[in-house]
Amino acid sequence: QLQLVESGGGLVQAGGSLSLSCAVSGYTFSKNGMGWFRQAPGKEREFVAAIGWSGVTTLYTDSVKGRFTISRDKGKNTAFLQMNSLKSEDTAVYYCAARPPGGYSGTRYASDYSFWGQGTQVTVSS
Repeated sequence: QLQLVESGGGLVQAGGSLSLSCAVSGYTFSKNGMGWFRQAPGKEREFVAAIGWSGVTTLYTDSVKGRFTISRDKGKNTAFLQMNSLKSEDTAVYYCAARPPGGYSGTRYASDYSFWGQGTQVTVSS
């Protein structure tokens, strides 16, 4: 069983930056794909970014391409989401997720992920 804990959320003005972290514990893992998702009030959870176990392959939803960067530090079992040029529409609760053993790639489908963090609030004021 994995435990995921997000941190780094907060309030920022439009155009600003935030860096989210996702610390993973429970067992030694490195070959799990990781993803970030978000859920705004009244909306369904949506895919934001994903990264494969090697850290080389990444995926982004179109609305964040060029502004957000996903990365991971396998040695520290941590994933990151650097968010720049934030917009009011980025306001949401952000969740990190890990795929089960054998799920090496990052995908855009929430159903592919078995482990989820509790979420961290990101609020962008315009």
